[in-house]
Amino acid sequence: MAESRKGRRGSYAKGVAKREEILTRALDVIAREGYRGASVKELADAVGLSQAGLLHYFDSKEELFTEILRKRDELDSVGMTGDADPSHAITPDVAAIRDGYLGIVRHNADVPGLVHLFARLSVDAADPEHAAHAYFVRRGAELRKVFAAAIATGQAAGEIDDRIDPDTIARLFQAVADGMQVQWMLEPEVDMAATVGALFALLTPRNAS
Repeated sequence: MAESRKGRRGSYAKGVAKREEILTRALDVIAREGYRGASVKELADAVGLSQAGLLHYFDSKEELFTEILRKRDELDSVGMTGDADPSHAITPDVAAIRDGYLGIVRHNADVPGLVHLFARLSVDAADPEHAAHAYFVRRGAELRKVFAAAIATGQAAGEIDDRIDPDTIARLFQAVADGMQVQWMLEPEVDMAATVGALFALLTPRNAS
């Protein structure tokens, strides 16, 4: 019995490791080939599996692409807050949020395939039955929570204009960042980071140090 349990644990661990390998390799493939060029077959080939073998680790193609975005978020969150889960992060100051967030926006310009995947799934996920619906709802809430906490701290210190409440400002940042991705896909010459950075500048009183 003990050997059987050990075997199941070992099999589970291997499954988790393979799933992580799939997601990591998929990020590279989509960043390189683009969203349209990254078929399930190509992703399967990248990790040495058949298409059926790849989808064995996910309930559907939609869940696979959702988990790819979730993996991207984990890596981005480490860069922005030092924690793979932004909800666990100690509230950073506004400067740290700005630098980390703008760094992610700049990086996104280098991986257009992932930007296209995010934009496409975010629209499809408006359907509550879509595999990505819960992911986008939770992602938005966690991102706004981190932003709102930092903004509230900045307002209390007089570093940020306090005429608008932190939660509303956090939603504005989310709307601008997501909207700039759409504009950038249509007009690749647009500087997403500069536009989002301008929003940070607008929050800072002229007499702030």
